[in-house]
Amino acid sequence: MRGVFVSAYLAIATSSLCPGIHPDDTHFAASLERHGVHVTACLWNDPAVDWSRFDAVLVRTTWDYFKHYAAFLSWLDQLDRLGVPLINDSQLVRWNSEKGYLAELAQHGVAIIPTQIVNGDGLLDVLRTMQAQEIVIKPTVSGSAWHTVRGTVGEASFEQAVARLPTDFRYLLQPFVPEIISDGEWSLMYFAGEFSHAVIKRPAAGDYRVQNEYGGTAEAIMPGADILAAANQALAAVAAIGHADHAYVRVDGVVCAGRFLIMELELIEPFLHLAIRPEGAERFAEHIAARLTEKVASQAFAAPPLHVA
Repeated sequence: MRGVFVSAYLAIATSSLCPGIHPDDTHFAASLERHGVHVTACLWNDPAVDWSRFDAVLVRTTWDYFKHYAAFLSWLDQLDRLGVPLINDSQLVRWNSEKGYLAELAQHGVAIIPTQIVNGDGLLDVLRTMQAQEIVIKPTVSGSAWHTVRGTVGEASFEQAVARLPTDFRYLLQPFVPEIISDGEWSLMYFAGEFSHAVIKRPAAGDYRVQNEYGGTAEAIMPGADILAAANQALAAVAAIGHADHAYVRVDGVVCAGRFLIMELELIEPFLHLAIRPEGAERFAEHIAARLTEKVASQAFAAPPLHVA
């Protein structure tokens, strides 16, 4: 894929939580510039942004989209109307934004954390059938443990936490997986369908959330063949569902009883752990530049001939 790239303009979609280029993405952004891609960080929900002046939009740190979901979907519609490509593409982002996709993956034979999807107004009825089970509840549209509760059904503190959850959401009900605490949660990064690198994430002592804001840590690690095979199977299922083309994806999972179980596929705004793998950042940048080169070149070839009087 190496070569000379034409000049292109790329918007990096961010949010007020991280309005500029995130430190983890700085080497990636610099690599894009070296390939002739001019990078501009833009807040996804800034009405002053003229998205039509860009050749494409790459979603990176839109880390508040789930709190403004209707507006986010409208933004995707706006890009579609303008004919500005989104990376990953807008149909894939819509599909991945609602974690009900886990049920589709299971239907395609992917091993996932056992999951029930329940409307908020039916949570209590379902929980009555799950007495004494330790579970995790989170919205199907969420991130960073937003509106996520963990506890044992029947315990007063858990029941009170559940009662405070908004009833107009849909929720995932999953058994709590203790291996996340004892062994860690895996994240595998893929660019253009090819495995790049992986980390294992561990929560802080006394917590179960692996995100950095809760004290979680991550270290680079090479997954075994069985984990890679399970992740590849999940991505093959995504292709079978109808989303074969993705520039990037993070596959999250945990090993339980010797099996790698998928927790999530992050195809929207995943933290990609690029700072610890600069060669991965360079591969990602090269792929994005090649995509943009193809787009810009096709537009040039499609332009009508210039007639001189």
